[in-house]
Amino acid sequence: MYHIVAQPSCDNCGGITSFGMTLVYLECQRNSYIRPMDTLFEGENQIISIIVIAISLLFVMGVAIVLFFYFSRRKIIKTELEKATMEIEHQKEVLRSTIITQEEERARIAQDMHDAISSKLNIVSLNANFLLEEGITSDEANKMGDSILKVTTTVLESSRRIAHDLLPPTLQKFGLEAALEELCEEVYDSKKFELEYDISYEENFVSSNHELHIFRIVQELMNNSIKHSEASQITLILKTKENILSLQYRDNGKGFNIEDTQKAKGLGMSGIENRAVILQGDLEIASSPGNGIAVTIEINNEL
Repeated sequence: MYHIVAQPSCDNCGGITSFGMTLVYLECQRNSYIRPMDTLFEGENQIISIIVIAISLLFVMGVAIVLFFYFSRRKIIKTELEKATMEIEHQKEVLRSTIITQEEERARIAQDMHDAISSKLNIVSLNANFLLEEGITSDEANKMGDSILKVTTTVLESSRRIAHDLLPPTLQKFGLEAALEELCEEVYDSKKFELEYDISYEENFVSSNHELHIFRIVQELMNNSIKHSEASQITLILKTKENILSLQYRDNGKGFNIEDTQKAKGLGMSGIENRAVILQGDLEIASSPGNGIAVTIEINNEL
């Protein structure tokens, strides 16, 4: 380190003394050390500020992520609960429809047995008791015997028909397509209807229980056309393609007001609706007075 010492030019010229020059130099040296230290402190303060800001941002981002996952999970749980609730409601509806359909089936069977069997067996019983009476002539006995034979023959036919309705043997042995074709041929052979049908069913496309429900739907629709609609033309189309079973039924009968639910229930529509629910199918019924009825059912066998 060098010291510059100024020599005074004279004692009275007011020049700077060597001591003063030394002080100035030392002051400059002090300032030269202070400035880098201040700069260093300022740099450290900036780094600390940046670190604090970064930590704050990370904290905010962490809170945001936690809240995002919390609300997302809450939404997912809510959706799953809604889905589970809908599934439970659907199962309840299927169970309710199954019970209603079974009760309607039992009522129909009981009515058929009463009308076709019980009443005629009463006639057989009366005639048989008459034969036991004394003084009956041979002609009367023969006449009673013929009456009993006719009634028992009718009862046997009725019992076969009821058994056929309960579980069609053709459906059980040969499947849905054969059973529907047999049903259509029976209606056609009556010569009372113009019947067109196109049935193309892939074997085992749905379960045997579901095949029975489909058969019952077609059977109920045809019974309505025969007994109630005063129709002369019936069209039945049933096809399977990919995963969809499509059933279309139409007649040109007198039709009814679709909004008249009581009448619809009387025409067996409730049974058809309940079976469609059991099949998890989409059912559409279109009818109006004078325009017959059109029924469409689509079933996805993947559901």
